[in-house]
Amino acid sequence: MPNDKDRGGPPRPMSSHADGVTGDLVKLMPRDLVFVMRFMGESQHRLQSHFQDFIRAELAAGGVTSETHPMIHLFIENHAILLRDFVFSGVSLTRQFRVDEVERLTGDTTSMIRVDIWDQLKSHIETAEKQFQSQAGTLPKLLSAFEKPPGPLGSEK
Repeated sequence: MPNDKDRGGPPRPMSSHADGVTGDLVKLMPRDLVFVMRFMGESQHRLQSHFQDFIRAELAAGGVTSETHPMIHLFIENHAILLRDFVFSGVSLTRQFRVDEVERLTGDTTSMIRVDIWDQLKSHIETAEKQFQSQAGTLPKLLSAFEKPPGPLGSEK
């Protein structure tokens, strides 16, 4: 069966290759796809609260309180979120599972996980392409910033 390279012409737009790129990604899953843990809900709130209390205490030890700095709560909340995300990201990155490990753990002998991922990938690729196409009318204005400047470069004084 001929492919785009055999036709000699330019490749077709990605939208016509959604199945192909999806298939390529699924073939790469054993090597490139990892499942990571993600803490959600009350766990996020609990760790963020811990860091807010920690930061508040550290700042107070240095003489910075809500009495001396009335807007300090914004700083505390922002930094608590950053610390929370740092902790959860670090833990998540140290606990990665490959697709074959997840299939083995879940007893998925029919590769239904891969089929579900294929369906989701294809759907999201098509959605992304449609979103880009729907904004195509605004591209000329956005791309004008990337146009070559008029006249030879360096001739302006």
